[in-house]
Amino acid sequence: MHDLKIIRDDPEGFDKRLAARGLKPQAAALLKFDSERREHIAILQETQTRRNAASKEIGNAKAAGDDKKAQALIEEVAALKATAQAGEEEERRLDQALMDALAEIPNLPLDDVPVGADESANVEQRRWGEPPSFSFEPRQHFELGEALGLMDFEAAAKMSGARFVVLKGLLARLERALAAFMLDLHTQEFGYTEVVPPALVRDHALFGTGQLPKFVEDLFATTAESWLIPTAEVPLTNLVRERILEEAELPLRLTAWTPCFRAEAGAAGKDTRGMIRQHQFSKVELVSITAPEAALDELERMTACAEEVLKRLELPYRVMLLSTGDMGFAARKTYDLEVWLPGQKAYREISSCSVCGDFQARRMDARFRSGHDKDIEFVHTLNGSGLAVGRTLVALLENNQLADGAIAIPEALRPYMGGLEKIGTD
Repeated sequence: MHDLKIIRDDPEGFDKRLAARGLKPQAAALLKFDSERREHIAILQETQTRRNAASKEIGNAKAAGDDKKAQALIEEVAALKATAQAGEEEERRLDQALMDALAEIPNLPLDDVPVGADESANVEQRRWGEPPSFSFEPRQHFELGEALGLMDFEAAAKMSGARFVVLKGLLARLERALAAFMLDLHTQEFGYTEVVPPALVRDHALFGTGQLPKFVEDLFATTAESWLIPTAEVPLTNLVRERILEEAELPLRLTAWTPCFRAEAGAAGKDTRGMIRQHQFSKVELVSITAPEAALDELERMTACAEEVLKRLELPYRVMLLSTGDMGFAARKTYDLEVWLPGQKAYREISSCSVCGDFQARRMDARFRSGHDKDIEFVHTLNGSGLAVGRTLVALLENNQLADGAIAIPEALRPYMGGLEKIGTD
């Protein structure tokens, strides 16, 4: 949610930032809503002031024996009361209209975010690791998994439809091992607190992080007025909803491994085979709540934490700074980690780390009390994947495949796999 004061102070600057996202100007329309609302509130306050004054005058008129004047004042007060009630309803309507307009507008990009319409304008920041070379033509993950008899898309489709998978045996264990490895790394070395949050949330939680109302088609609704979470970012960030934290509590760093559910409404024809784009997948999420001045440093730190997972697993990757046209709705700046997939001969996204400023905090009313001057300010929020577990499994299979179809297990994961060094074909 945007700060109206900032829009009032610099409407041209606001529209310029929106233009960087490819959006038309919005400031004039918002300020018109705001002006109508403020004018209406002023009239309503005048009405209430006159009503209070007239109520006092009734007693004076009765004390003076002027029953005619008293009756006229009583009738005036009654009329003013009706006017005030109608005015309060109109105020609520104007408030909601302004809120609805603001709720549809994405966050504003920072100055160093490259301007562009889509991913073609993203800027590579760095690379780590060398893509492996093979003496054979590398296969894609679904070919490897199906050949091992441990990845079953047909069975999943029969019970659930497209974009689901059944993992069995050692691949099921490998996915669990990856999640446990990530959680241990983030909690034991990087200071995140592990959380087991609900996988069902109400409307206000999704509104708070920016998924509602704009992206309703990407979500799965239940029959109980709840939604399946698209990412643990939603429940983790909402842990500070309607709270005032002390500055000493910041930064607050949280992590969770959860199932995630996405309708993939705009993904028709994309990644229809395999595990890259699923309706249900698991992810280890990272969320940070910080003071404003610490947020950008926290973004670099969070990105480094996600990178370390890939380094420990010896998976080649690159870091991309996303353009204004490729960033998420709530983000001000985003780094994507893209892992190398030999089967596709391409880098594919495995993590996004974003700083959101106070955009989500305003929607959630999440604040903190400054230890210096005791002022109450909105916190800044950040979120990132640390990592998407299914896509990490995909990358591991493709980068560690052997000529006979077996999969070598990285040294960092062997303690989680009972010392097993490979998943073989025998």
